[in-house]
Amino acid sequence: GEDGFVVLRRADLAAMLGRAYDADPFRREAEVKRDLLAARLDPERGGRPSVEASLHDMVNRRYVVHTHPYAVNALLCSRDCAAAVQRLFGGTALLVPASDPGYVLARRMEEALAGWRKTRSADPTVILMQNHGLVVAGDTPAEIHETTAGVMARIASALGPLPDTAPLPVHDSVVGLLPAIRMMLSPADGPVKIAAVRDSALVRHFLQPAGMEGAALPFTPDHIVYCRTAPLAAPFDGDAARFLEAFPRLLEEYRKRHGGDPRVILAAGLGMIGVDESKRSVDTCLDVFEERLKIALLSRAFGGPAFLSAEAIRFIETWEVESYRRSVSTGGAGRGVDGKVALVTGAAQGFGRGIAEGLFAEGANVVIADVNEAAGAELAAVLDARPGRNGAAFVRADVTDPASLARLAVEAVARFGGVDLLVSNAGVLRAGSIGEMSPDEFDFVTRVNYAGYFLCVKAFAPVMRLQHRHRPAHLMDIVQVNSKSGLQGSNRNFAYAGGKFGGIGLTQSFALELVE
Repeated sequence: GEDGFVVLRRADLAAMLGRAYDADPFRREAEVKRDLLAARLDPERGGRPSVEASLHDMVNRRYVVHTHPYAVNALLCSRDCAAAVQRLFGGTALLVPASDPGYVLARRMEEALAGWRKTRSADPTVILMQNHGLVVAGDTPAEIHETTAGVMARIASALGPLPDTAPLPVHDSVVGLLPAIRMMLSPADGPVKIAAVRDSALVRHFLQPAGMEGAALPFTPDHIVYCRTAPLAAPFDGDAARFLEAFPRLLEEYRKRHGGDPRVILAAGLGMIGVDESKRSVDTCLDVFEERLKIALLSRAFGGPAFLSAEAIRFIETWEVESYRRSVSTGGAGRGVDGKVALVTGAAQGFGRGIAEGLFAEGANVVIADVNEAAGAELAAVLDARPGRNGAAFVRADVTDPASLARLAVEAVARFGGVDLLVSNAGVLRAGSIGEMSPDEFDFVTRVNYAGYFLCVKAFAPVMRLQHRHRPAHLMDIVQVNSKSGLQGSNRNFAYAGGKFGGIGLTQSFALELVE
């Protein structure tokens, strides 16, 4: 909404373009930041202006919309960019040559616009910025939509078939890998990170030795901001133990070469793994890197990929503005369960739903496990639509079926990297006297309330053990939702009471075994 924008004095922005800033890029950027903040109409409200405000301001149209569609960047990040733009758009679009983002790009844009205005009476409605993105300008929202659709249609006509990004099933081996990777990439004295894996035909194309080169370097500033400059290549041959034995060495080599941890791991045989501070930032990272792969593939229609220069990469890697932008996107941490991964069984309705909602409100990532698909999917969508760093996911699971729980573990780990809190809440109640209760009903209640708890712990204790092995200081929790009927017999409710009595015995016994 309008309140989300920082209101600026346009005269102050225009004056910045004529100002002489320091030749040193780091001092220059500090001076530009100072002047941008000084241009705010109401500095007491806070907020930081976009570093590209000057760039947008100089276009004489009411609306200026700046985006980075991957199809457009397939053209703008290609070797034959200039010739292809001329071929597709003729003189109807302004092409701005590649440059450092922010103030330098604004100056480059100013020069390009000055040349355009010498021969034309109106400013361009389409501006294409090499290795950056698209600016569409117009006087009404309808004009913006119409112009954008026209740009996309022209480029699509030259692209050919789009890459297949339909998700492929995640390999079961993630259960034995991602929890360890998540811990190895988490700071020793900080919060545990989130990890997620994606696989598709597009990802598999770039996981082949011949395709890996196309994913090695970034095309735009966003690729560095959200994914780091380079991914870590760590092939997986199906042997989890061998992978985890080799991974620390690969990680150390990466840290020495790039001065930090990877956010994307390309694991041939497994998929594309994202690791970051929160679920939202992991999803953003994987989205952006997937677009990087699309650009690499589709740029072949225009002579092949043209990556950012080494000089541009170095500038963006150390640019304070982009560090700030990323910090805004990831948000901040705080509360006790903030950022942790909680799995709640029987969470689609009733008491379990309340537990899931409460944990999510406190900042936890929540896996909703239930046999009720409609209610579970609806709750996950409701929670995931709320603002924040955390995420929610529904996975259909039957706590009485070991195969279903094994799949639940795979799905939970694939989406969040592990589990920090298991809440065994799924339960049923069938009351009746000894004469009324059938053996089948008794067995059903016992399987859900008693055996189901055992089966859940059996499915997730290995995940927790793996996390603890690679980060001994990381503590996890298992909670069983019990009842007063677990402490005192319940008249004509013996099946339920028996299972709850047994649940207390299981909890005490599990604690003795898993306390280490």
